[in-house]
Amino acid sequence: MALDPQSQFSPSWLVTLETEGQPVREQRLRAFARLWRMFMRTRVFIAAVLLALQVFVVVTRSGGPSWLLLVCALHLTATLGVLIWLRPVEQGRRLRMQWQWLATIGVDVVVFALLEYFQHGGISYIPLFALPVLMAAILGPLVLALATAASITLYLLGEAALSAPLLSDVSTSRFLQSGLTGTGFFIVALLAHQLAQRLAREEALAQSSQAAARTQAQVNELIIESLSEGVLVVDMHGVVRNANPAAQSMLMGDRYPRSAKLLLSAREGWEGLAHLVDKSFALGQALESEVRVEIDELTALKLFVRTQLTTAQGGRHAGLCVLFLEDLREVEARVRTEKLASMGRMSAAVAHEIRNPLSAITQANALLDEEVQEPGQKRLTRMIEQNAQRLARIVDDILNVARAQPSQDEALVPSLPLDQTLRQITHEWSKQNQAQGVLGVHPHAPGLMVHFDPEHLRRLLINLLDNALRHASRAPSSIRVISQPTGSDRIRLSVWSHGPALEASVLKHLFEPFFSSESRSSGLGLYLCRELCERYGAQIAYQRSRLDLQEGNEFYVIMPAASGRSPVQQRLAIPPGDSVPSHTRPPQDSKPPPMSTLF
Repeated sequence: MALDPQSQFSPSWLVTLETEGQPVREQRLRAFARLWRMFMRTRVFIAAVLLALQVFVVVTRSGGPSWLLLVCALHLTATLGVLIWLRPVEQGRRLRMQWQWLATIGVDVVVFALLEYFQHGGISYIPLFALPVLMAAILGPLVLALATAASITLYLLGEAALSAPLLSDVSTSRFLQSGLTGTGFFIVALLAHQLAQRLAREEALAQSSQAAARTQAQVNELIIESLSEGVLVVDMHGVVRNANPAAQSMLMGDRYPRSAKLLLSAREGWEGLAHLVDKSFALGQALESEVRVEIDELTALKLFVRTQLTTAQGGRHAGLCVLFLEDLREVEARVRTEKLASMGRMSAAVAHEIRNPLSAITQANALLDEEVQEPGQKRLTRMIEQNAQRLARIVDDILNVARAQPSQDEALVPSLPLDQTLRQITHEWSKQNQAQGVLGVHPHAPGLMVHFDPEHLRRLLINLLDNALRHASRAPSSIRVISQPTGSDRIRLSVWSHGPALEASVLKHLFEPFFSSESRSSGLGLYLCRELCERYGAQIAYQRSRLDLQEGNEFYVIMPAASGRSPVQQRLAIPPGDSVPSHTRPPQDSKPPPMSTLF
């Protein structure tokens, strides 16, 4: 349906729609079309009543010419045609607009005037003139409404002049009555038009407020859904009305009911949350507390929970409680990160200070070694030298972690035989941790070399083995170390352990520093593994995999094979599609064969 703002049937408030948004414009036009159809149906009803009344007059011969019956019939036909075929306002030229005015308001004025003038008897049709005046005032501009009222007033005055001799008592009374009636029509036109404009402004303001409210609600939804902090909305009966994705994942994961109602008190292990909500409603104030939530038989979360009651107008509580849930492990990890960041800066400064006395100890030991001759004393100087070198390496590691780039020349990193080094490190670790029956070593990369510092490769592998030992089932061969080539110039080193899957909250922060699922762990093991891998052009990742029909956790490292190029050159030569995310599965083109086929 097309509406023309410059048409005779475009109200003045409709012209402002050109500056509004398209959805608001369409909604306003639909409202105008509904109002127009209501007036057209009213015209049809009045035309039908007039036709029935004229039939009664003709049958009873109570007065009036019979041709008025034909006029009423044509009027009813015209109103039905306008209702069915004519649109509220159509785009077109001014001639078309004038024709539209004649087809509606003009027809009504003419028909009502004929009935009023030629109909004999006590029936007065003057009140019917209010319909075209109202239609022009509400659907059209003020000029059209005043013009309609003026034409009706002129007709009434002309009828008064023709109905009685001038300057007679009857003539004076008819003129006075016509003038008052015309004045009433002018007042009706003005008031109706003003009310229509005011309603239009109120409607526009309401629609604008609704649009702003919907936009704000969408913004709030996006913010709440993207929060890492869990948000629960609970009513006075303990029924969860809404929960953001973080709260769903934190409390139940994929098992969170999407449509059914969730009752806090009915969930086993959620009694702490239900008690905190009841206490908040009872006291009528916000509370905060540490709450332990049992996720399942094996998993429990310690949450820091804050409650906030919603308020209605007048300051009364509206019966909803908003719970903000935060995993205490993440809070403690952030605190540790801030503290240890400052400690790291201090450690770098201390490391610089240690170098000077360490150099003096090394030099003094070298001089002492030249003076002593006894084997026992030589053994002591060698012990001093070895420990001084170890302290120097520790200082270098601390400084390298503090720096953005490693201090050593990566082109001078030695090439190591991976399988031979792997057997040596795992043998020492197995003896030290008494894990001869638990650990299985499967080297499948004979003759392949890697660019890696021996001490750093040892530290990387021992960290992964210690982590696997903490989470393994301790059954025979529950820990496997596997090396195998993947692609033309890559080697895959994996440490697999049979055990339960990692929690989603732990998996999200797997390689971040100072985050651990155990209270006695510093949370630096996997972080240092990632830092060492990135230093030598390797990449570390985690996945849940199956080995010999058993599910387990696998940490694997994709490292470049030594080919006479430095790790920097090899890193630049890695194809973009072969990059491995730091906490997800490897891409399809670099994924090794199924682990069950390796043995």
